[in-house]
Amino acid sequence: MFGAIEAGGTKFVLGIGSNPGNLTTIQIPTTTPGSTIAEAVAFFRNSSEEIEAVGIGSFGPVDLRPGSPTYGFITSTPKEGWNNCDLAGSIAKALGVPVGFDTDVNAAALGEARWGAGMGLTDCLYITVGTGIGGGAIVNGLILHGLVHPEMGHIRIPHDRSSDPFPGICPFHGDCLEGLASGPAMLARWGISAQQLQENHEGWRLEAHYLALGLVTWVCILSPQRIILGGGVMQRPHLFPLIQNEFSALINRYIKAHELNEGLCDYIVSPGLGNRSGVLGALALAERALGKTQQSTNPDKDI
Repeated sequence: MFGAIEAGGTKFVLGIGSNPGNLTTIQIPTTTPGSTIAEAVAFFRNSSEEIEAVGIGSFGPVDLRPGSPTYGFITSTPKEGWNNCDLAGSIAKALGVPVGFDTDVNAAALGEARWGAGMGLTDCLYITVGTGIGGGAIVNGLILHGLVHPEMGHIRIPHDRSSDPFPGICPFHGDCLEGLASGPAMLARWGISAQQLQENHEGWRLEAHYLALGLVTWVCILSPQRIILGGGVMQRPHLFPLIQNEFSALINRYIKAHELNEGLCDYIVSPGLGNRSGVLGALALAERALGKTQQSTNPDKDI
């Protein structure tokens, strides 16, 4: 049995299990690091199940560089009080078990690749559109890390200020993708949350346009076999066909693949694991930390 932590800026989802069928979870609010970590540790210690490892998918930015003195830390986050928090190290020290650690979106990508909408594929992309925008990529069966980890929500996209004078809300970049199309950006632009916005509101077409610009960029760079869109904003099902139509217009049949033309409904999809992508990905990180499985969605590969 394994422990799983989906560490979010608003809540932590804690789970114990070995697969989607037996995973049990609870939620706790994200307060201060000391209190939140202590509550998570108590959950695992008080369980009747003995866990062999813990996986953590965390909000960030985080340090994923093995050998770094701050490996396992949440680093320059805007979340008050969580800057330079040793999340992975604190959990490992308190529980005395191996800890797998990655970003929340990388964990979600891993969960979907293992058990969800990316199962059986070597290359897929998971994007979350909610409080922020982030992405995790599985490339040739491997989680893409690179220098640190991808920050897909902060790409710079075309922004026509004559038709959309909204300046964006990103404190670092203003009108990056997250600054223009995240849930808080929609609230700031329209004065109403995405959950309350009527389906015929003009804001949805603008949202679809910005998200499709991001998707076209990632398709041209990474060439994923499927794109999975999760997060709170994507809970509005009518947004999917708007994005698919806008994507089709932007890509303009340049890439000759059935999936990108006639097969878009099966290419840009919702998560197969629903809202459990992240915590199940954390479960897979725990499993890998203990070395129970090959370190990849491709059994011939190793992360």
